[in-house]
Amino acid sequence: MRVRTYCGRTMSDQDIPLILGVDGGATKTIAILADARTGTALAQGRSRGSNFHAHAPHAALSELDVAIAQAFAHAGMERRPVVAACMGIAGVSRVEDELMVRHWVSERKITQQLLIANDGWLVISAGTPNGVGVGLICGTGSIAVGRDDLGRTGRAGGWGYLIGDEGSGYDIAVMALRAASHSADGRGPYTAILPALLKHWQLSQPADLITYLYGAADPRTQMSDVGPIVVALANAGDGVSQTIVLRAAEELAKMVRAVGDTLQIPSPLPLAVAGSMIVQSAILQQRLVDCLTDHAHVVQLTVVPDPTVGAVRLAHRIAQGETQLTSEWT
Repeated sequence: MRVRTYCGRTMSDQDIPLILGVDGGATKTIAILADARTGTALAQGRSRGSNFHAHAPHAALSELDVAIAQAFAHAGMERRPVVAACMGIAGVSRVEDELMVRHWVSERKITQQLLIANDGWLVISAGTPNGVGVGLICGTGSIAVGRDDLGRTGRAGGWGYLIGDEGSGYDIAVMALRAASHSADGRGPYTAILPALLKHWQLSQPADLITYLYGAADPRTQMSDVGPIVVALANAGDGVSQTIVLRAAEELAKMVRAVGDTLQIPSPLPLAVAGSMIVQSAILQQRLVDCLTDHAHVVQLTVVPDPTVGAVRLAHRIAQGETQLTSEWT
């Protein structure tokens, strides 16, 4: 057992009160173990996706367990209950889903103080002043959520890839594949997307896209490669790619405007963005700001590389008695 020194006092690992922040998305899950008194991160665990829409609930819960166990292992600590936990799990939108997560947390003896937050709340917590503003997630999927200074909340998007997810990495991939097929047929302009995808997937001709994608158990895995390729081509000057990025930005801007206008959050609007698609794309960020500015929405943009930081902040507030489990962030 290791010992640590805090304020001149020697403590063993087992004496340190802990909190847990978890961000569960479609492709990855991150768990951060932190000191309950200071909110200081101690270790991180990672696993595959735990989105309840993208994965079966039992599989999603299994990935949550792997990430949490890994965080304790990386901290060099034996697994034990934490003072408080905040879990932002994409797809946990129904009462029965939340009850399932709560039952699992209780059964696994993770904590007695659990806040299950929409993954968008983590972004707001991590990237806006005092938790007021709009949080936009643009990764595999897309959603915008907001919170005003009275604690009122709103949301737009988050309907999943079959109904919505406009402006997301998946949406960009669909637009790109459609543009590539039109280019191959002569129904649309030439675009560098087609040869770039053939090279990336090591395919010899456009028709191979059909067997490659439709033959996959879940083509969304392959399609997650497409968004970054489109952004790179847009930066290199490919006109079709630039149009796709602009269309994605316009759809994301609609979500942000819908939430901001509903809550009447004053200008400049604090806007925190997260998700691999937008975090790693300066051109998409800029087009988003441009689209909002064109509609008289001035924003203060903050990029949030790791929303799990927001989960840790909320868990710390719970541990300190600053956040009520039922009246805020739910």
